[in-house]
Amino acid sequence: MDKRLIGSSTVLFLLKCLLAAYILTGGCLMLLALLLYRFRLSEQVVSIGIIVIYVAAVFLAGFIAGKRMGSRKFLWGLAMGLAYFGIMVLISMAANHGLKGFDTHFFSILAICGAGGMLGGMLS
Repeated sequence: MDKRLIGSSTVLFLLKCLLAAYILTGGCLMLLALLLYRFRLSEQVVSIGIIVIYVAAVFLAGFIAGKRMGSRKFLWGLAMGLAYFGIMVLISMAANHGLKGFDTHFFSILAICGAGGMLGGMLS
C-alpha cells in the first residue's frame, strides 16, 4: 500500500476522533446549560462540570486513537488532547479576539487536556 495513502487515512481518522470529541463536548455543554437553567447551579459547580466535560471528551478521543494505532498509545492520546486544546484556543481567539478566558487558566487547561487524552490512550 502507498505510504501517502496510509498517512492520509491516519490523519483522516485522527480528525474523526477530534470531531467525535467536539460532538461529545457540544452535547454535554448543552446538557450542562439545561441543568444550569433548571436547577440554578452555582458557578463553582458549572466550572467543575466544564472541566469534567473536557476530560471526558479528550479521554474519548485518546481512547479511540490509542485503540486504532496500537503502539505508543499514550503518545497518540497526548496528541489528541493537545490537538483538542489547540483547536479550542484557536476558536476562542477567533470568537473573543484574544485569549480572554484562557489567560488565567491557560496552562492548567493545557495540562488537563493533555493528561485526559494520555489517560485515554493508556487505557485503550
